[in-house]
Amino acid sequence: MLKTLKINFILALAIAFSFQGFAQDKTEKVTPIFKDGEAQIVEAFNNPEKWIHHDLWVETEFDTDGDGDLDRMHVSVTRPEQTDTEDLKLPIIYITSPYFAGVASDVPGIMWDVKRELGGKSEERTHPEVKRRAAPRPMISYSHIQKWLPRGYIVVHSSSPGTGYSDGAPTVGGRNESLAPKAVIDWLCGRAKGYTERDGKKEVKAYWSTGKVGMTGTSYNGTLPLAAATTGVDGLEVIIPIAPNTSYYHYYRSNGLVRSPGGYLGEDIDVLYDFIHSGDEDKRAYNNKVVRDTDMMNNMDRQSGDYSDWWAARDYLNQMDNMEAALLMSHGFNDWNVMPEHSYRIYKAAKDKGLPAQIYYHQNGHGGPPPTSMMNKWFTKYLHGIDNGVDKEENKAYIVREYDDPQNPTAYKDYPNPNTQDVVLHLSEGGNTKGGLTPDKPKVEIAESLIDDVSLSGAELAKAQNSRHRLLYVTPKLKSDIHISGVPKVSITLSSNKPAANLSVWLVSLPWDDNAPKITDNIITRGWADPKNYMSLTNEEDLVPGRSYTVNFDLQPDDQIIKAGQQIGLMIFSSDQEFTIHPESGTELTIELHNTTLTIPVVKGEDYYRKYVN
Repeated sequence: MLKTLKINFILALAIAFSFQGFAQDKTEKVTPIFKDGEAQIVEAFNNPEKWIHHDLWVETEFDTDGDGDLDRMHVSVTRPEQTDTEDLKLPIIYITSPYFAGVASDVPGIMWDVKRELGGKSEERTHPEVKRRAAPRPMISYSHIQKWLPRGYIVVHSSSPGTGYSDGAPTVGGRNESLAPKAVIDWLCGRAKGYTERDGKKEVKAYWSTGKVGMTGTSYNGTLPLAAATTGVDGLEVIIPIAPNTSYYHYYRSNGLVRSPGGYLGEDIDVLYDFIHSGDEDKRAYNNKVVRDTDMMNNMDRQSGDYSDWWAARDYLNQMDNMEAALLMSHGFNDWNVMPEHSYRIYKAAKDKGLPAQIYYHQNGHGGPPPTSMMNKWFTKYLHGIDNGVDKEENKAYIVREYDDPQNPTAYKDYPNPNTQDVVLHLSEGGNTKGGLTPDKPKVEIAESLIDDVSLSGAELAKAQNSRHRLLYVTPKLKSDIHISGVPKVSITLSSNKPAANLSVWLVSLPWDDNAPKITDNIITRGWADPKNYMSLTNEEDLVPGRSYTVNFDLQPDDQIIKAGQQIGLMIFSSDQEFTIHPESGTELTIELHNTTLTIPVVKGEDYYRKYVN
């Protein structure tokens, strides 16, 4: 009897220890950790030597390189070892780009020559070849891995069509650039085929994926998350675009005017095509003929700058109906490459659709992500499913004030500031020196003229005490800070002595300071337009010399506090040395001051403005 009890006791202990061991095994399995609504770094995920790297090709639904086979996109995956050793499934942060395999060198002649008359043609430019500099397989890029993988994500990269080891042709906003990331997301969700080799038949599955995908990236890499989202693809839960180009018309044109992106004078959509075309050398001649030399050359229209169906197809605002992903948008108010209108128009449309949306604006130039904590919360909410409240926040806009750290934005209920009211300002005589800018309507009819001279920069014109090459109208000195939030607008009534003219507008803070420590200290915002498109963006008409035309257009969105003691200045001139075509000098524009206005969105409105400015 005692012997039996002893045996039973030993068996019970063995069973107990076995269950305890089983429980320990269960507790030792690694899972993501969350604190304060954010995914935390998990030490078991934070050893790069144990990360799994592999690449593959995902089959798409299109053939754009003319070989008769469906194009395949090159994809690389980096994931924690626990996705194999513990059958752990994790969400994905996905980045796609046309830049990963290298770009063309900035050789002389790659840009279009801007020294020509308006409506004329430039001489042919140089077409550079891209020397592919792809990372050794299986890697495509190392970006974002160190930040997100230790927090419990799988990081996936892909090269855009016609770049790196991806099939196809770059189209710079064409439909294939939306369908390519869609195909990768479909594969991550088990709906598309992936293969171990570019032309192989051995399939590979994303067995480690939860089917929850988020996308991010900057500039072109920020455009492509939006492109994917506008397809409505299932599984793409959230996108965080940073300084995205949301319309190639708005990137290369402005209100009918041929206008270069800042820092790239003479660039157009075909230049960008050449810049990124790093794909298969054997396919390049076909792609060049079909895409660049036929489709682009027949449709981009550097002569008129008019909007068209071809440009409309490269405007993602027109494709928002299918979008279901949550949106955290990021941009800089002083980005003169991809200008801030690109982000604002999509953010507004997403809100109007009822999508979860926030916007982060800083005061610097191109690029600049939201604080990591913001990105973390959005990815945590929509990829891990943690209810951290980002979708319920009262504040929808986070704006970095002029002298603050980009990691510490100020929260506002929305952008533009809901307490903003439009203030309409009128012009009074003296623009060749300094005319007036006031809420009071002029009592007399006055016209003033300027003569175009592109040899003078905008900064030189703004600083000049007297110039016949610009018209400048300024407010009195501000008695208190003035907060501008939103989209300033101009309505300019003018006549020209020639059938065509550039029209440029800068809103400036004076006195101009050449030693300004901040990018916000001189230029408030800018805008450009073609007076020939005064009636329509799609059909311009030559100006009749001496006849008056009213041109209405928006300046770039802004949110800036103009300090007390400064003056706000409206500068009207013709050709902008940094952005427009450079015609011969001599075009004369005459502005009807009594029929010209500037509308600025002022926090606290006109009463506040009149109290502290007039």
